[in-house]
Amino acid sequence: MAVLLEDIVKSVEQWLKLIGKNSQEQAYVDPTLDPVLLVPGIAGSILNSVDEKTGEEERVWVRILGADHEFCTKLWSRFDPTTGKTVTLDAGTHIEVPQDRYGLYAIDTLDPDMVIGIDSVYYFHDMIVEMLKWGYQEGTTLFGFGYDFRQSNRFQGTLDGLEAKLESVYTAAGGRKINIISHSMGGLLVKCFMSLRSDIFEKYVKNWIAIAAPFRGAPGYITSTLLNGASFVEGWKQNFFISKWSMHQMLIECPSIYELMACPDFPWEHIPLLEIWRKKSDSDGNSTIMLESYPPIEAASIFMEALSSNKVNYDGADISLPFNLEVLKWANDTRKLLSCVKVPDHVKFYNIYGTNNETPHSVCYGSEDAPVSDLQQLPALLAKYINVDGDGTVPVESAKADGFQAEARVGVPGSHRGILCDHHVFRILKHWLMADHDPYYNPVNDFVILPTLFEVESHKARGLQVTSVKEDWEIIGENQEDQEQDNIAEKKPLVGSISISRIGGDKSLQEEARATITVQPQHNGKKHVELKGMSISASA
Repeated sequence: MAVLLEDIVKSVEQWLKLIGKNSQEQAYVDPTLDPVLLVPGIAGSILNSVDEKTGEEERVWVRILGADHEFCTKLWSRFDPTTGKTVTLDAGTHIEVPQDRYGLYAIDTLDPDMVIGIDSVYYFHDMIVEMLKWGYQEGTTLFGFGYDFRQSNRFQGTLDGLEAKLESVYTAAGGRKINIISHSMGGLLVKCFMSLRSDIFEKYVKNWIAIAAPFRGAPGYITSTLLNGASFVEGWKQNFFISKWSMHQMLIECPSIYELMACPDFPWEHIPLLEIWRKKSDSDGNSTIMLESYPPIEAASIFMEALSSNKVNYDGADISLPFNLEVLKWANDTRKLLSCVKVPDHVKFYNIYGTNNETPHSVCYGSEDAPVSDLQQLPALLAKYINVDGDGTVPVESAKADGFQAEARVGVPGSHRGILCDHHVFRILKHWLMADHDPYYNPVNDFVILPTLFEVESHKARGLQVTSVKEDWEIIGENQEDQEQDNIAEKKPLVGSISISRIGGDKSLQEEARATITVQPQHNGKKHVELKGMSISASA
């Protein structure tokens, strides 16, 4: 779909969401619902830096103003193999997760000021809003568990925090067992807890729903992260945010990242490889170019050589940050622990995973025309991927391989973070949580936007790229017809139009998009909204 037309569609969808929010004037609480605890994945919790002397708090994840400096100062750390803890380099501060709103604040919108754009920093926000519509109540039936995602998934401090959270949720909910909904690496955290504290897990947990969990790792994503770093946001926002290099220097000492590496003993359909086009010369000066392939169990030697000279300057001193074999050993022990865990008999497990996105699996550096002569060049090179089906981060094969007797496993087309605001996922959760008194609409909730049609066509003709889209929604709200029965026949559809045009800086690119929105009169508590749009782009 052309960019301008996509912007129009997103604007209309946002408008519909605002209608929904404005329509819910009265809160609805369903006292029959069992409590829910939301557990995020890596980078999914707000982190505050706390001054040891003054107790003053400062948000260091996520933020924008002074982001990179504060991130490096307060979040760069070193792994302590004697305790399994990643310790912040700044001895005068420590990291805490805010507990406001019963733990939900830290996992809702990661930048509460929304400085860098809503879509970039929303985490569980849409799901929380949706569940409040179903009748959940913060502090009674809806809770969150944020944690320091730098640490191992079996770090004692994190497990202690989760145990305390389960106990407090159980008490607040009047002794009712808990539904855990985890996302991404949160699934590994829950699995570690279930293994090491199975009696506590069985005592307090009723159901566990894992979403987009990398049960056998995220091979391509983690390989490139260890060598090149990772971006939390894409596009222009990267200019105002944490750099990939700064993220890399933090993650290289985080056991949680190593625990997301490809499981080396899993029977992959296609083994994820680290491949390198290398140029080598013999003693006579003759050079050869060949493609070398390394499976997960052999890739560590490449990481070690590629990162052998990696270092940072912190507070005037150079600190070496190579590929950490102590962290790798810790992570391998975590994987062994996870390989034999069982779900307790009285707990039900469900699995939702993302599909229909090209997902990095094997990673290749260099090419036959531009081979790599020195492995220390890898952190500066752009990786190429061999992709498989998944959510863009976690392959389907890994997400499905939970190793449990699942009540259900459902694949949903969606991206790794986007799946958390997918209405298909909401419908599934509502059913599994037994919150759907009606599969489509609960009149007490007062408002539902239900997509009914989406069609898009695109073709080229005479140098023009033509894209057309049609999207329909049913808006279900309070029926106001009783007050206006005599005027129904006189009601007419509301029709509006939107148009956008853009000319490239060099005037070589021209693009125009137009759309018409039609809102039909309310009938039987429903309004029908129809969007028809077309874009035409041409390059001179």
